[in-house]
Amino acid sequence: MTTRELTYLPFMKMHGLGNDFVVIDERGMAPRVDASLAVAMADRHRGVGFDQLAVLSDSADSDVYLTFWNSDGSLSAACGNATRCIARYLMDQTGQTDLAITTDRGRLFARDAGDGLTAVNMGQPQLDWQDIPLAQHVDTLHLPIAGDPVATGMGNPHCTFFVDDADAVNLATRGAATEHHPLFPQRTNVQFASLTGPDRLRMRVWERGAGVTLASGSSSCATAVAAARRGLTRRNVRIDLDGGTLHIAWRDDGVWMTGPTAHVFDGRWWM
Repeated sequence: MTTRELTYLPFMKMHGLGNDFVVIDERGMAPRVDASLAVAMADRHRGVGFDQLAVLSDSADSDVYLTFWNSDGSLSAACGNATRCIARYLMDQTGQTDLAITTDRGRLFARDAGDGLTAVNMGQPQLDWQDIPLAQHVDTLHLPIAGDPVATGMGNPHCTFFVDDADAVNLATRGAATEHHPLFPQRTNVQFASLTGPDRLRMRVWERGAGVTLASGSSSCATAVAAARRGLTRRNVRIDLDGGTLHIAWRDDGVWMTGPTAHVFDGRWWM
């Protein structure tokens, strides 16, 4: 590698339903991404802009290891749409139709779902208050918060409100306030969902460390689990987000999320 090549960092811009990511491939090289770089690249005016940054690194027991950074420089153990985007990229690159992916959430599995769609198994949901985690022992199906939300862990914490009309919610105000609720010591992602038909939900999301996003894979999984636990839907649902539609199936082997992905462009970040 020449001196000139060491002065920039190649990256990809991807999105899943408008939930957008910068993806950096560090396989075979020393780590270069840290919190300050994530914050700089996240700036939509002076940087690239993203909801999350995903880093690929080598894994001894799977096809790739993924690390996720939020736009505020904090880490997240899970990012479902980014995982799907990267899975599609690796499938196109290698010709594989099934992948094993390691994250801080654990070992995940992805597959080609046909018709250009990619599915990822996000693992079993965490339903115990200690695993989500919450600050104290409470009923995770009925949190002691105004609006009677549900708490779910998907490798990151989620707080889901079921409302009459998700589009009428002031997402920025209520999402920001709930993200920092003292019941969530690690902060939380926040969803507002309405039942719009049999096994169909309209959902909007506020992501911790990122704010309002057009879609969120782990939030969609958490909302589907919460709706099934409440008896509002069965375990196989369609979720309509601001950026498009995901299909979520809570099965015996975990929560499967299926939807489209997009590789937007490649770029270079000058160091």
